[in-house]
This record gives sequence, structure tokens and C-alpha cells, in this order.
Amino acid sequence: MLQVRVTRKTMDATDIAVLELASIDEARQPLPAFSAGSHIDVHLPNGLVRQYSLCNSPADSHRYQIGVLRDSASRGGSAAVHDLLKEEATLEISSPRNHFPLAVDASHSILLAGGIGVTPILCMAERLSATDASFEFHYCTRSLDRTAFHSRILASAFAPRVSFHHDDGDEDKKIRLRELLESRRGATGVHLYVCGPQGFLDWVIQSAQAVEWPAAQLHYEYFGAEVSKSEGDAEFEVQISSSGLLVRVPGGQSVVEALAQHGVQVETSCEQGVCGTCVTRVLRGTPDHRDHYLTAQEHAANDQFMPCCSRSKSPVLVLDL
Repeated sequence: MLQVRVTRKTMDATDIAVLELASIDEARQPLPAFSAGSHIDVHLPNGLVRQYSLCNSPADSHRYQIGVLRDSASRGGSAAVHDLLKEEATLEISSPRNHFPLAVDASHSILLAGGIGVTPILCMAERLSATDASFEFHYCTRSLDRTAFHSRILASAFAPRVSFHHDDGDEDKKIRLRELLESRRGATGVHLYVCGPQGFLDWVIQSAQAVEWPAAQLHYEYFGAEVSKSEGDAEFEVQISSSGLLVRVPGGQSVVEALAQHGVQVETSCEQGVCGTCVTRVLRGTPDHRDHYLTAQEHAANDQFMPCCSRSKSPVLVLDL
């Protein structure tokens, strides 16, 4: 864990706070380097742990910057950032991890950001610009006042490569996604990166699939998702391989919650199947995958699952715990 201090906190757009974090002791514990697309775990004052993408340039060695939207449906994370974290506050964070990296062999990159999903995309733009790589950046928001980092982008070296698209803006300036994808589909080495709310991601991914965009050249990251629940969720059991303990998981309860009632703690963070914190190995049985973290290939292998949100298709799942 890294000990950091909030050196600056500003409201960059409506309901979006931007925080700069610096090491408490730069000489003894400098901040680790990071790559475009990285995120950190932030341990908040109310005891929650949340993941936030780094949105400053990877060339920065003295600070990390994050942007956090105040979510009206917050489960305590965004509210803690907005209401409890003040300038000069100290907190713990993890070292950066990257599950959303840039492809090193891309001939051209298309960056698509929806709302606060701009944070990792902005970091990618900084890196691509610094290396003089070919890219374009499309930023979709509800309105100008909800467009975080607008002034920073306009003042950047890559501003000419950025197109802003607002839901309440001129019709001729709204993104024509299918046209964009079809115009680039046949080009060699063109990679597409997208981050945003679930609805935005689903729209982009489905549009890419509709034009047969190569799956290996489509990269995305969810920063939040609705956990799929059904009144008809069947009861099943999970067995702990190390002890043989058999735990019943009724409909409407997660595996994590059921295990906790029997003293088995699984580390979690997002509780929405997007961060990867709780990935657990499956030794026997068939998971019912409901996460947005594992790849399609990993889902097909059925040897790991996310107990915060996923369930079971078989009567029993044996877990490597």
C-alpha cells in the first residue's frame, strides 16, 4: 500500500471532482510509474475500497490524478470522495494496475469516451500524443457543463484530434458511430478503445459487432455495471475445497454474502463484477457468469468466476478457497 496526500481537489465539471495525489514521503516512497489505462484502488475514509482510473500523463512521476463523478445511486464510494476527502487529507492507495492497456502494434487508435469514462481514455490520449502515434478521440457527454477536462483538452497538444459530442448539442455534431466504425473497419491495425457507462459501452460494442469489427482490436473497460438479478435465480451450493464446508446460496444472495455468513471472507471492491478483485478459481461445476471483467474466452473456460455477482448453473460449485 502507498501512503498519499490529497494535494489538490477541484470541481472540474458538474458533479465531477478531480483529485491530485502525491506521496507523503517522495524520497522514501516515490509513486510507482504507470502506463496508459491504469487504475488504482483507493481506500476511502468510510472503509470502502474503490477503483479509479489515472487520468494524468504517464510521464508524470510526482502525482496521480483521478476524476470521480458523484453518482446519485452511489453505494458510498463517490459520496465519500466528494464529501469526506479534503485537500491535505491522507489515505492509502494501491500501486497502479492495468487491465486496459494500449496495443503496441496499432497503426491507428480510435478513443471513445462516454461521460466520466473519459479518465483512462484521456491518459491514453496523453501517451499517444507524446509518442506521436496516430489516433482520434471522440468524447460523448450529456452537455458541455458535464464535460470533465474540457479546458485541459482544448489546451493540449492533441486538441485538434478531439471531437466533442453532446446529447443536447447540434445534431450535426453528434457522433455517427456506425459511419465511423465502417470507415475504419477494413484498415490494418486499427484498434478501438471505449470506456463509459454500461449503456454507452453496450451501444459501442454492439455497433462494432454489427460491422464485424475484429474482436482482437476492440478494447473496453466498464467502470460500473448493474448486477444482473432475477426473481427466478435458483438456489445452489458452494463448497470450500480446503475444508469441505458446504454453503447454501439462496436466490437473491451473492456467493460473497453467503460465504461471509459462515466466516469465509472473500476480498471485494466494486461488488459489480467490473474490477477483478474477487476473481476466484473454480475446481468443479459450471459458473453462471454475470461479470464484465473476464473475457469471453475466460468465461468459456469456466475455471474462474466473480463471486460478487456471478452464480452457478450446476447444483454445486467447488471453489479453490
